[in-house]
Amino acid sequence: MQGFFRYYLSLYRPVIQALNQLLHPYDLSHSLWQVMFYLHEHKQASLVEISAYYGIEKPGITRRVQRLEELGYLTSAPGNDRREKSIALTAEGQRIYSECRQQITALEQRVTAGIATEQLEQTVTVFQQLLGNIK
Repeated sequence: MQGFFRYYLSLYRPVIQALNQLLHPYDLSHSLWQVMFYLHEHKQASLVEISAYYGIEKPGITRRVQRLEELGYLTSAPGNDRREKSIALTAEGQRIYSECRQQITALEQRVTAGIATEQLEQTVTVFQQLLGNIK
């Protein structure tokens, strides 16, 4: 199907813009949210783990973590390896995550309104296959 990427990309940017607008009152962006999301799901992690998960170079994750620490949303401690630190959400980070998660869920519901659950599930399956194919 020609044009698949064009349609995907025409959706991707508006979604990121909507997320950034939603997250802005918390001094967050989609890229910062990714780190918070990962830490919420995994409780704690190293920079290397987050970097590998998102396929982003470690310096990019380091800058995001530093910003989240400045905001008081993350805490860090020495990891098992002296060269690596373990990071986790603070209580404030957990609170902000919960608030934002509710708003993001509402956005998802608004964007997917009128689309059958089966279609959405199929779309998720297709995206998972695409991700597997591209890796």
